[in-house]
Amino acid sequence: MARDLSGAVPGLEQRPSDSPYVERVYQVAPDGGAAVPERMVSVANSNWELIAWSAEGVTGVSVRGPETRPTEVPLGGRMDGAIGVIFRHGAFLRPLPVPGLVDGSVASPHTTARTFVLEGDEWEIPGYANAEVFVDRLVRAGLLVRDPLVADVLAGDAPLLVTPRSVQRRVAAATGLTQGTIRQIERARRAAMLLQQGEAAADVVHRVGYHDQPHLARSLNRFVGRKATRLQRPADDEVLSLLYKTDAEVRP
Repeated sequence: MARDLSGAVPGLEQRPSDSPYVERVYQVAPDGGAAVPERMVSVANSNWELIAWSAEGVTGVSVRGPETRPTEVPLGGRMDGAIGVIFRHGAFLRPLPVPGLVDGSVASPHTTARTFVLEGDEWEIPGYANAEVFVDRLVRAGLLVRDPLVADVLAGDAPLLVTPRSVQRRVAAATGLTQGTIRQIERARRAAMLLQQGEAAADVVHRVGYHDQPHLARSLNRFVGRKATRLQRPADDEVLSLLYKTDAEVRP
């Protein structure tokens, strides 16, 4: 039986979105005294996101780019709360091209408990329930745009009247990554989800499209930073960052 991982991070709540610009929205509410793991393993992620958080009375807002490798994040302090908007493949901020954000982030130069500054203008920090309203405002302001071909290509559709070189260029411009890298990342994330749910490694190899178990092991090490056995029997003092299924095609 699949394990419910929604409570792995204290106070975590997340949902998909029907917006063509938004992949998922999540929030971390105050944990109410629940024990916080010592560390979080931030696994590779092919999407970028906007995240706002508060800790010890200080609020921060940043745009985080795709991550091509796992990192360990200490959780020693107590977070008062966080809200994150994960954007779909093909959506990007005009002032902050995604290729320049890969494995990095850009922080807002000024924040308050309710607002932050983006491109010289003050914006209200979105809430969990109204994140799409905030995104629509970015679109109307001309700051957030999307290339729909990118999402279609990554989902496995073959574009008409567009050369392969043009497709590659547009995917890289909108995501900062190649099609191959995105599929490798998404396949490793999908494998990690299945292993966390109790699937046998041999079955995951077949379901996700690896050549064999050594191929799976190399991919997990590169993009997740954990072996299959560690994902099936996680340590009590650590959690993985949010995992979810996207529309990207993962089989070769």
